[in-house]
Amino acid sequence: MPSGRYSLHDPHDDTPLGEERFSCAPGPAGWRYTSQTSTADGTPDGAVDLTLDSLGRPLRLQLRAGDWQIRGGTLDGLAWVRTHASDPDGSHATEGHDRAHAFTGRSPAFLVATARLLRLEPGGKARLRLVALTEPVLAPRTLDQGWSLDGIESHATDNGPLLVERYSVADLETGEQYVVHLAGDVVLAAPGVELEELDAPPNQQRPSG
Repeated sequence: MPSGRYSLHDPHDDTPLGEERFSCAPGPAGWRYTSQTSTADGTPDGAVDLTLDSLGRPLRLQLRAGDWQIRGGTLDGLAWVRTHASDPDGSHATEGHDRAHAFTGRSPAFLVATARLLRLEPGGKARLRLVALTEPVLAPRTLDQGWSLDGIESHATDNGPLLVERYSVADLETGEQYVVHLAGDVVLAAPGVELEELDAPPNQQRPSG
C-alpha cells in the first residue's frame, strides 16, 4: 500500500498551495485513497477519502476543504451534499445531482480515479463529463474533458519495471491541454502536482475492462 506526499502549487504561476499526505490501495470494493492536506505554511486544512467500485466509479467521496465538506457518490450519475462547519445539523446543506461520470478537483486522487474509470489502452481516447469541486469553498461545476493514453513506458527500478502511462487531457470548453504521468495508482507529475515522497511501489495492476 503506497503512501507518500504530494506538493501542490498553482499550475499557472507556480505559487505553492500546500501539500497532501496520502495512502492508497486496492480494496474489497475496488480502490481507496485517503489523505490529509495542509496549506503552504503547514496548517491542516482538509482531507480526502475516495472509494471507487470495481468499475472505477466513485462509490463514496468525502472531501473537506477548510470549513466546507462534500459527501457524494454514484447515484443515477453523481449525487452530493455540500455542508459548512457552521451548520453541523445540515439544515442549510445544498444537494446536487448531475449525469456526470466522476468527480474532479485539486487532489491527485481524481486523476488516478479518472484513469481507472476510462481503462484506456495505448492510443485510446475518451470524452467524459465531470463535476469539479473547486477550492476553497468546494463549489461544484460541470465540465467536459477529453482523455487520450499516448503511451506506456517501462522504466527499470530496484523493485522491477515501473510502467509509466502518459495521458493527454483537454478541457473541451476552453481548449486548454496538459499532460499527466501516472505509475499505477500514483501521480508522478501533472500540472500543479509533484510527487515528493513515496514509501512503497505503486499498485501497477491495471483494472480490467
